[in-house]
Amino acid sequence: MLLWQKRAQLIDGKAIAEKILIKVKGWVDELKTAGINPKLAVVLVGDNKPSETYVRKKQEAAERVGIDFSLHKYPADISKEELVREIKKIQEDTKLCGLIVQLPLPQPLYTQEVLNAIDPEIDVDCLTNINLGRLIKKTGFLLPPTPYAVKTILKDLGINVEGKNICIIGAGALVGKPLAIIFLNKLATVTVCNSQTADLKAKCRESEIIVTAAGKKDLLRGDMVSRGTIVIDTG
Repeated sequence: MLLWQKRAQLIDGKAIAEKILIKVKGWVDELKTAGINPKLAVVLVGDNKPSETYVRKKQEAAERVGIDFSLHKYPADISKEELVREIKKIQEDTKLCGLIVQLPLPQPLYTQEVLNAIDPEIDVDCLTNINLGRLIKKTGFLLPPTPYAVKTILKDLGINVEGKNICIIGAGALVGKPLAIIFLNKLATVTVCNSQTADLKAKCRESEIIVTAAGKKDLLRGDMVSRGTIVIDTG
């Protein structure tokens, strides 16, 4: 994560994350005092190594702040119908406060039918049709985690995005699309780039803030960034 000013400076994402974890632990402690024990469940399908790493980090963070964590693993060849049944079964746990279906899902499981099996009230990634609509209409009580992290970083830097030219590289359901909606709702001017975008360099150099959300190494290079531009890599 880079902040370009008179000279390039690193944004200390770890320090920002540490402040968030401390704050969340305080909230969790308050809930436990009130007799509520928050619980997060993650559904992991197949043997995608990056997904396994992400899930492990989620588990570590949950355990650190005192949130109960349960992992539900399924083979890549599980049927769509069975996966939907399993998701609904997991949600019968009355202690469950959040559910994540880890993406990407193996094909042909990556469908809205599977994602819509998540109860919108515990849909952590905001992937259901209902929560996407809430995001657009600004009526939701949750923001997707990674877009919210980007929003938090900019807030920590004291950056108001209103009127800013922002370029998002990547148009995925987890980061690019919801982040674009969040920025548009804050009256930023947003350009969302995908694999078919012509002259990515020009679009980046016109931007005051660039967020990479494509999961591709070396997609953004130094000559694509104008001096003074804030660059956030979501990994």
